[in-house]
Amino acid sequence: MEPYEYARQDATGLRDLIRRGEVTAAEVESAARRALEWADARLNGLTMPVFERALDHSGDGPFGDVPFLIKDHGPVAEGVPFTIGSNALHGVVAHHDTDLMRRFRAAGLATLGVTTVPEMVMDFATESARYGVTRNPWDPELGAGGSSGGAAALVAAGAVPLAHASDGAGSIRVPASCCGLVGLKPSRGRVTSGPDMGEPMFGMAYEFALTRTVRDVARLLDAVHGPGVGDKYTAPPPRRPYSAEVSAGPGVLRVAVTTEAWSGAAVDPEVAAAAVAVGAVLEEMGHRVTCGSPVVDWEAAMRAMETQAVAIASTMLLAPGEPDPAKLEGQTRRLLQVARETSALDLIVGFHAQNQVTRSVSAFFTDHDLLVTPVLARLPAPHGTVRYGEDGLTLTERLRRIFDFGPFTMVFNVSGHPAISLPLGWSEGGLPIGVQFVAPYGREDLLLRIAARLEEAMPWRGRLPGISVAHSG
Repeated sequence: MEPYEYARQDATGLRDLIRRGEVTAAEVESAARRALEWADARLNGLTMPVFERALDHSGDGPFGDVPFLIKDHGPVAEGVPFTIGSNALHGVVAHHDTDLMRRFRAAGLATLGVTTVPEMVMDFATESARYGVTRNPWDPELGAGGSSGGAAALVAAGAVPLAHASDGAGSIRVPASCCGLVGLKPSRGRVTSGPDMGEPMFGMAYEFALTRTVRDVARLLDAVHGPGVGDKYTAPPPRRPYSAEVSAGPGVLRVAVTTEAWSGAAVDPEVAAAAVAVGAVLEEMGHRVTCGSPVVDWEAAMRAMETQAVAIASTMLLAPGEPDPAKLEGQTRRLLQVARETSALDLIVGFHAQNQVTRSVSAFFTDHDLLVTPVLARLPAPHGTVRYGEDGLTLTERLRRIFDFGPFTMVFNVSGHPAISLPLGWSEGGLPIGVQFVAPYGREDLLLRIAARLEEAMPWRGRLPGISVAHSG
């Protein structure tokens, strides 16, 4: 198998080729290694060279021997170093697998490397002093989004068909939008964060993956969802396998579309038009489409995000050894200071704000089945324009600027609702524009049904970025 042939397959396609004996697992891995080296040289999406051998995994799992990458956002896989994108962490190695990593292995995913993130996963741009800039395969002068930017760049370029990602304010959906991918943020409690975390970032952070197709999302969610031992809470179990939802009809849905950011941030007309166009397609499908959105107290959402930022800082403070402030980026030094100055009362105020937002968004879904919004307010941004770490901003000022770029995602981190970005829009210059779909709590099944229908009606799989392994042959 040549890399260009490998890159045109999604994870399900590769699995099927291996199971039918048309290619061997060794041939797939060889193609993946060449693809990763080719793509990383152009995009800078890996934190270290490709592993000498894939991490142990089950060849019999639903993704038996499919190449995979994990994100450098903290301890994930036993024996694998992590830095969270920082020069202040050296020689720190995970002592055991997370529960999710064990499920990735059991699913058969063959992990070959670690993907880049901004320092402390605190930006919508994957740019760090340690690893430099991760480039967008659609235009290398533009950012890949963040914080799962390395994963997004390499999946979009065909180096792997899917990769681990996490989402604390939009960090799956934002890079999915920038790079033309499918990015699902599951419901709170759908995917376990054990054994080391009970509520990552006070219940506002989520782990899953980035993919190129809806069927891969569904099959992977089947493989990894469900509670871990000792989880404080879990999302309601699905009524049937998620993979069955891809072929299921969604029924007639009550759909609301909005292109107005709750923050008041200006939205690029091309970005807004993409969401409106999707609403028109849904109406043609027979759904009841109206203009509308939840009532969101933006200041409350911001207070919840500030509380989450304190939780991010605690990750650094709890890492082995005190981080050397001289090796931290300015944004992280200031964040650590904020964390040290935060009182218990400050946290309680943040938790109250989170509850306010959760209740108001949930009320909206008592008489709506689906919300459609843009993912970002703008097209993918040039390097250096979304990163606000070195200019002396306070935490609140920095968060406001980040959310001027991506104002539509973080509300659903706060509220816990499932949300997915689909590459359904394209700018005049050929850049991908993600459209976000949000469903009632626990209704990933509904998102997958509508996503599959839109994948048929507005197909994106034939669109390839300029930097793609699929072109390398």
